[in-house]
Parts: sequence; C-alpha cells; structure tokens
Amino acid sequence: MITQLLKGVIGQEDILRYYNASLTYIDMPHAIRGCVHYYKGIYDILINKNLSYYKKKKTLLHELAHIELNQLCQSNKDLFAFFIDNYEDDADKYIKEIMKEV
Repeated sequence: MITQLLKGVIGQEDILRYYNASLTYIDMPHAIRGCVHYYKGIYDILINKNLSYYKKKKTLLHELAHIELNQLCQSNKDLFAFFIDNYEDDADKYIKEIMKEV
C-alpha cells in the first residue's frame, strides 16, 4: 500500500482508511518525530507538529511501515521492548527498498 501511496495511485486518506488508522499532529519533544500504537483494532499515528513538511511525510511513511510489517500486533507485548531497535531498523530498510521501486 505504501508503494501505491508514493506512486500517487492512492492518497493519504485512502491508506489511513485502509489500515483503520488515525493521524494526529501533536507537540512532542524535539528528539521524537513520531510513533504509532495499536489499540482495539485502530492504529493511532502521532507525529511531531514541529517538524518540517518533509520530515512529517518521512515520519508518516516510517510509521506506516510499522503497520505494513505488522510489528505492532505482537502476541507477547513484554518481548516487544527487546526488539524495538530491530523494528525501527526494519521499518527504515523497508521504506528505502520501496523508494527504489518508485
């Protein structure tokens, strides 16, 4: 789906609707660009409202990658913390690979 978004086949609202996700821009510490969490079937993407336009878009793609890679629906939530760095790296690698295709 991210590939279709980047190619302009679908829009931002379409992909959010497809994943049952909401997008909110909020005030966050400078070091935090964004995050996504999953609760009761809904993904909530939060992005730092103080970022530049480009960084907001890049952060949205990164958070969508977490969703596409199904990294938030782990059966053992306690183990999630042990793999968080791997998940962050995987999401970045995923977006880089998609960008090569577009």
